[in-house]
Amino acid sequence: MSGSPEKLKTLPPENPVLVRLENVTKSFGSFQALDQVSLEILKGDIVGLLGPNGAGKTTAMRILSGYFPPTSGKVWIAGQDMSGQPEKVKKHVGYLPETVHLYGDMSVMEFLDFAVKVKGVPAAERSKRIEEILFQCGIWEVRRRLIGQLSKGYKQRVGFAQALAGDPEVLVLDEPTTGLDPEQIHKIRMLIRELGRTRTVLISTHILPEVSMVCDRVLIMNEGRVLADGSVEELAAGLVERQEVLLTTGDSTDGEILKMLERVTGIDQIHIQSTKAGKTTLKLVVSAGAEIGPVLTRLFVEKNIPLYELRISRLSLEEIFLRLVVQENPPAVAL
Repeated sequence: MSGSPEKLKTLPPENPVLVRLENVTKSFGSFQALDQVSLEILKGDIVGLLGPNGAGKTTAMRILSGYFPPTSGKVWIAGQDMSGQPEKVKKHVGYLPETVHLYGDMSVMEFLDFAVKVKGVPAAERSKRIEEILFQCGIWEVRRRLIGQLSKGYKQRVGFAQALAGDPEVLVLDEPTTGLDPEQIHKIRMLIRELGRTRTVLISTHILPEVSMVCDRVLIMNEGRVLADGSVEELAAGLVERQEVLLTTGDSTDGEILKMLERVTGIDQIHIQSTKAGKTTLKLVVSAGAEIGPVLTRLFVEKNIPLYELRISRLSLEEIFLRLVVQENPPAVAL
């Protein structure tokens, strides 16, 4: 949802919304980093937060983690107002900053023991909690090593472990795979998907394919406001007036097939792309929002006409991102 100043209702305790921002603004002097941002994130969502540098992503994440308060507006985590009892609310949130600050002269075990104490885990439960996150983050084998001697990939995993120390319901991850090699990136992505089964996860990243692979939902920000919110498919559908469908059939396009397609609601244009080796490829121009795939498949089966390929072209996440940001900030025209 965009940064609308519309008033949101108070959440009942059983509501599945775990993160809620209402008209949140953050200013640093004359600079406004966030401008009337309102959004809700449900339990179990893995949300990718995208935007150019200076869009307000890190500011939003720091406010959610309780790092600093908003200038105005309200933040709720697990139904609790962040401004009312911040220390209590922060226990619901695990935060992994872009630059993980770890104590290099501590062993992994010593650092995690420190982390669970800071998060208020009862003394009787600390050993079990540390063991759980050591296995969950894949760092059991390095638990006795000094953090300063670990590779960047293992240090990042230790960062994840400290974010999980208090068994939070909400994870806020700022650029979690920055500087990692491809194998480490793959492992971190798998860890995020695993963590998302039982938690709400908000990820900020510049790696657009990462969002497509890991996230269920995308928030695109620019100049402190939310420009778009939804799945990649929903965002693509909202940005295109028409979509293209490539259809390859083994029958002649003369007669029955063309007449059949002309009667299908939503198909605006039909173009013959190629005819080769007994196969004909057609390009169909279809109205945005028309669910054409199931209709075409059913028709070809009913008519017993061979259908070798049915491919619907969609905007990539990169194309969606660029369209929204360029529309928001059109390039200056030289006069």
